[in-house]
Amino acid sequence: VSAQSAPEGLFIASKAPDFKAKDQYGTEIRLKDLLNTGKVLLVFYRGNWCPYCNKALARLQDSLQLIKDKGATLLAVSPEKAEGISKTTENTKAEFSVLHDEELKIMKAYDVAFEVPENTITRYKNAGLDIEKNNGKNGKYLPVPAVYIIDQESTIRYRFFETDYKKRPSVQELLDNL
Repeated sequence: VSAQSAPEGLFIASKAPDFKAKDQYGTEIRLKDLLNTGKVLLVFYRGNWCPYCNKALARLQDSLQLIKDKGATLLAVSPEKAEGISKTTENTKAEFSVLHDEELKIMKAYDVAFEVPENTITRYKNAGLDIEKNNGKNGKYLPVPAVYIIDQESTIRYRFFETDYKKRPSVQELLDNL
């Protein structure tokens, strides 16, 4: 039996790995291109079924103009399939890009992906939530809800990494760090 190491996330002053993925509009988004225009506020969330994620993303949407005024682009990343991302954008009124992390490439590069334990999968299924169905090829994996602020040199300047999915940074804290 091989034990999976727990994700640690990337640390402040680390280089942010470049990535590209399609957003809810079908537009290919590339981190490097966004960094040409300013900082990026990168948010990893679990799925449309997560009330804590929806609340956090809705708060960010409500403050989107303040984020833009700081010269930053907001991006959210999820392992869920396009249908789930559509529900997320509907629930949160998100106008910012929400990316489907195909094959968990972004989550793995940022060391936020973890495999949900079987007992939790069973508990979720009993409650009517099928993570594997929601995620498709991404299976039983979810991200630790993490937030990074990446500067124009691709350096991580802020990190929020918390395994308790109920805890999220305040919008004010994020604005203060932009």
